[in-house]
Amino acid sequence: NRALTVEISELRRERAQLLGYESHAAFVLEERMAGHPKTVTAFLSDLAQKAQPAALRDVQSLRDFAAKHLDMPELARWDAAYVSEKFKMATLEFDDEMTKPYFPLDRVESWAFAVAKRLYGLNFRPSHAPTYHRDAQVYDVTDADGQWVAHLHADWHPRKGKRNGAWMTSYRPARVSHGWRDYPVISMVGNFSPPVGDQPALLTFNEVLTLFHEFGHALHGLLGAGRFASLTGTSVRWDFVELPSQFMENWCYQPSELATWARHYQTGEALPEDLLHRIQASQTFLEGLATVRQLGFGVLDMAWHHRKEAIQEVDAAAALERDALAPVEVWPAVEGSWISPAFSHIFAGGYSAGYYSYKWAEVLDADAFERFQEEAQNEAQVASDFKALLAAGGSVDPMALYTRFRGREPRPEALLKRAGLHG
Repeated sequence: NRALTVEISELRRERAQLLGYESHAAFVLEERMAGHPKTVTAFLSDLAQKAQPAALRDVQSLRDFAAKHLDMPELARWDAAYVSEKFKMATLEFDDEMTKPYFPLDRVESWAFAVAKRLYGLNFRPSHAPTYHRDAQVYDVTDADGQWVAHLHADWHPRKGKRNGAWMTSYRPARVSHGWRDYPVISMVGNFSPPVGDQPALLTFNEVLTLFHEFGHALHGLLGAGRFASLTGTSVRWDFVELPSQFMENWCYQPSELATWARHYQTGEALPEDLLHRIQASQTFLEGLATVRQLGFGVLDMAWHHRKEAIQEVDAAAALERDALAPVEVWPAVEGSWISPAFSHIFAGGYSAGYYSYKWAEVLDADAFERFQEEAQNEAQVASDFKALLAAGGSVDPMALYTRFRGREPRPEALLKRAGLHG
């Protein structure tokens, strides 16, 4: 695999230069929101510089905890996951499982629909329309005027032959032709534990985030209003597609939302305040370390794919990885340890020169949600502006779309604040 990483990246570099691009990254990013490798490199470097002090503090906290409570005087990178979990339990006394009684699936789904109704005037009513499986519930979606919008399928439980994970699918994208709108048919899919006996399906808080995430993708699809089906809904630039989904997750952390919707499935008791605080604290727990780790993957991706010169030897590739990760390294180096041969996202998963898009989308969603917070008294107008962004799909350049919504290009400050990395 070490040799294959060299061969794959070299073939990509050669192809890009044959097509007139300086590198594979330049070739790929021409059709991304970021546009150019310089933008991505500056983006990753800026965030890494701001997150590094917090990451180093996180590492020291883990070392201190491990030495004091786990009899581990030395901590290596392979200990991090184990020690982090022990540290989280000791510090926050938080286990995601303890949130389940407060999040029955039906209520969480109603919560998501209520947010969409308040923001976009959408109504969701159970439908008798046919669906692809008896486990899937279909909803008729109409707007505030009662006009037809879409069919939405919700398919939340595992079954034989169904793949793992969660996703959104568009069976028929929206389009406008000859004055008539072909309404979209959208499905949001998950693998949440089903009801057991008299107990309804219960979600952990992380699964609540998953439902809102996929619902965000679904809203992108069902609000499409473009002329061409290939440019509506989620048919947008790769580093823009996660904005609507990650944006929806923000509502799950709002105390006013949780006070209304997070209630015990048996007693109706509201989510205890101390558990709410622990959920919110978990959002920033060891976030410096997590951020730098994620940025490191993006930096390594760009090191491989923004090369202009050939590289043939495996030893040279080892040096490439070591030099690329040095500015974001927080653990002692381990001789012979490589990330690249196992980095399937960029060598086999379609993310070459695109791994940065995970953090890029986080900046977008935090910055976009900040406008909702800043202009809470004018939520209807802000929501209308965001709805226009969703409706446009890929028919408008995403940076132009975002700038039209926000009044400026995205800034990372909102994400840093949310992650507890500012100041």
